[in-house]
Amino acid sequence: MNAVPVFLYHAVCEAPPSWLAPFTVSPRTFVEHLDMIADSGLRLVPLRQLVAALLGGPALPPRSAVLTFDDGYADFATTVAPLLAARGLPATLYVTTGAVTTLEPPSRPGPFPSVAMLGWAQVRELDEAGFEIGGHSRTHAQLDTLPSRAVREEVGGCKRELEDALGHSLTSFAYPHGYSSRRVRALVREAGWTSAAAIRAASAFSSSLDDPLWFARLMVRADTSRERFGQWTRGEGAPVAPFAEGMRTRGWRAYRRARASAGRPYRALPA
Repeated sequence: MNAVPVFLYHAVCEAPPSWLAPFTVSPRTFVEHLDMIADSGLRLVPLRQLVAALLGGPALPPRSAVLTFDDGYADFATTVAPLLAARGLPATLYVTTGAVTTLEPPSRPGPFPSVAMLGWAQVRELDEAGFEIGGHSRTHAQLDTLPSRAVREEVGGCKRELEDALGHSLTSFAYPHGYSSRRVRALVREAGWTSAAAIRAASAFSSSLDDPLWFARLMVRADTSRERFGQWTRGEGAPVAPFAEGMRTRGWRAYRRARASAGRPYRALPA
């Protein structure tokens, strides 16, 4: 069972707001990571190749890896995309549609406070440039704490909004905060998404046996050391999916559900 690194980034910038800083890397660090990936012999492939393999299609080439980016920050267009395009590298961008701005430059408040988000024109330009656009819900809600009707609106509404804006069908989804459940995954499938990215055990490798609607990723954070990232490029330093959901994960879901039911939802992001 070969470990497949699916790297998860959020923002790539120099001065993020304090709430986003733990999930941000600088452009210099990001370039260093791209160099480490290349030097390690990993080959970055489009996400669709991994998903095809998980659905029983052609196997991935040895030493394959995937780049993914969550939320839809404006720096993907201004910083990340030019760096990837210069190297001819693929990536998937999961967009939270309720955060996409209608003005250029981006300025409308949304689920992510005090940070510039992509505008619809930029999302279309990125799509046309060959970057895969995926869904990340409408409001970045904790889907596993919502009733089924609300989950359907989050995942189905996001799909409709993106497909209307881009003019073609989309297949890739990512769970906000990495949170899901069997019920949520079934509703994601019902909405027409054929793959969904998760965050398993904080960080884990995917593999040829992983679940296409719950595949694992390695979250790259501000405190991810060069040594840890180097381990990941060698297929070391993290568990390999699939593996059973742990008691800690189930307990954390139960706690958040209880708070939501009591009208005191856990705030994963600042209000």
